[in-house]
Amino acid sequence: EAIELVSGSLPRFMLEVFLVNCCLGLVSSLYFHMTEGEQKCFIEEIPADTVVVGDYWTQLYDEQKREYLPATRNLTLSVAARTPTDEVWVLYSRGRFNFTSFTSGEHKICLQPSLSQPLSAGFIVVVCMDIRSGERTNNYTEIQKRELLTQLQLRVRRLSAQVHDIHKELIYSRSREKNFLVINHNVNMWIYWWPIIRSVAGKITVKDQNRHLKTVDLN
Repeated sequence: EAIELVSGSLPRFMLEVFLVNCCLGLVSSLYFHMTEGEQKCFIEEIPADTVVVGDYWTQLYDEQKREYLPATRNLTLSVAARTPTDEVWVLYSRGRFNFTSFTSGEHKICLQPSLSQPLSAGFIVVVCMDIRSGERTNNYTEIQKRELLTQLQLRVRRLSAQVHDIHKELIYSRSREKNFLVINHNVNMWIYWWPIIRSVAGKITVKDQNRHLKTVDLN
């Protein structure tokens, strides 16, 4: 899809492209401890039609000896993703999970360790995780081998994917900005009207009280 530009909007567009491109170059890395049966969640803001891939490694930590040990085979990690429309996807996997977002917004990803045998006292689960999205999930080495691409063709393919991700991210950012402006306008209107409403309500209350007192005096 082509993006129409006018001369006045070019500097702003280039700035947006630069900022988004910097954001796209980041990979979310997480490191945390979990006890048996504990669930931990985190939130990722993802544009629509974006592939998300998470790779994780698990270890055991002995709190008494203060040393890390390889994870046992009976340790698995269940992953669930909640979409902005409250749809839940349960992703059972060993070492990797992936899904595609169908709507833009906050996606809540939850992890929970499960074991066929209980952990010994003093042991906790350690999780290291890398999360990539969009163009960062592509394996260009495999793409080059599968499609027999030259280095130049591969660079063009990669650049095209990056531009596509930037365009989606810009659309999402502008949508969020529009929603923020609407909320800001509604809050300002409420701040403007609330003193007037309170003043009118106070006057009506005073008139009702005076009318009631006059009625009592007449009786």
